[in-house]
Amino acid sequence: MPAPTLLVLAAGLGTRYGGLKQLDPVGPAGETLLDYSVHDAIQAGFNRVVFLIRREIAADFRAKIGVRYEGKISLAYAFQQLEELPAAFTPPGGRTKPWGTAHAIWCARGTVTAPFAAINADDFYGADSFGQLGKFLSAVDPTGQPASFAMAGYRLEKTLSDHGTVARGICGVGPDGLLQRVEELTDLARRADGLIAAGHRTFLPEVSVSMNFWGFTPQVFPLLENVLSAFLGREGGSEKSECYIPTAVAEMIARGAATVRVLPTTADWFGVTYREDRPRVVESIARLVASGSYPPALH
Repeated sequence: MPAPTLLVLAAGLGTRYGGLKQLDPVGPAGETLLDYSVHDAIQAGFNRVVFLIRREIAADFRAKIGVRYEGKISLAYAFQQLEELPAAFTPPGGRTKPWGTAHAIWCARGTVTAPFAAINADDFYGADSFGQLGKFLSAVDPTGQPASFAMAGYRLEKTLSDHGTVARGICGVGPDGLLQRVEELTDLARRADGLIAAGHRTFLPEVSVSMNFWGFTPQVFPLLENVLSAFLGREGGSEKSECYIPTAVAEMIARGAATVRVLPTTADWFGVTYREDRPRVVESIARLVASGSYPPALH
C-alpha cells in the first residue's frame, strides 16, 4: 500500500481572520499551526502534502508557507477555482464565494492519487489523530465496495471554548463503530455540573464530534462529483450556497456507497478563527511543548 497523503484545505484562508493567518507564530520558536500538522503527519507515516489553495494566492503561499516544508516531505499544489465544476454546470453571474469543502476536496482529484487525510489549514488536530488516520489509511482497501473511509472522533469536552458557546457536529456512532449521522448543533457550552448543553439538550463529555479530519481513498472523488452535481442542480443558481463535506459524506452513507469508521482520539483540538483566539492557542501549544509532546523547535 502507498503511504498516505495529507490534503490541506487552505483555499479560504484569511477570509475572516485577515491575511495569511497560517503565518502567525503560535509555537515557542515561531511555529505555525500548519507546522504542527505537517510534523504530526510525517511522524504518522504520511509522505506527501498537497495544499489546496486559490491560484491568485499561489505565489505568496509557496514563498511564505510552502517553502517551510521543502526537503522534509514531498509537496504538491491543487487549486480550488469557482469555475471548475462537473460537466454542464457553470457559476451564476455575480458569484464570488467558493463552493465549500466538498468542492474543495473534489478539486484535488487530479493531484491526489493515494489514500489521504483532509484537514483544515488553520486547526490543530494532535498527534494521536494523525496516528490513527495514518494507520487506517495505510491498511484500507482502496478498491473495496462500499468505499471505506474514516473520521477522527474528538471528545466533545476537548473542543469547547472557555470564552463562549461553540458549534459542533455531534456524531451518531453505531455499535460497529461506523458513523450513522452528523448533527450540527450551535450554542454548545459546559454547565456547572460538568455536562455540556445546547438549549434544553445535554451531552456527555465523551460524545464524539467531527472536526473535519477525514480519511478517504481516491474513490471519494467520483462520489463527490455525484453529490456536487445533485447540489448544483438544486442550488447552483445561488450566489452563496456551499456544499460541505459532512453533508456529502452523509449522502454517501445514506446511499450505501461508503462507510465511515469513527476513530476515537484522545487528542485536543483547537483553532484560530478570529485574532482573539490566538492567545489561547499559544498557551495550549506551550503546554504541549512543556509536557514533551513536541520539541521546543520544529525547524
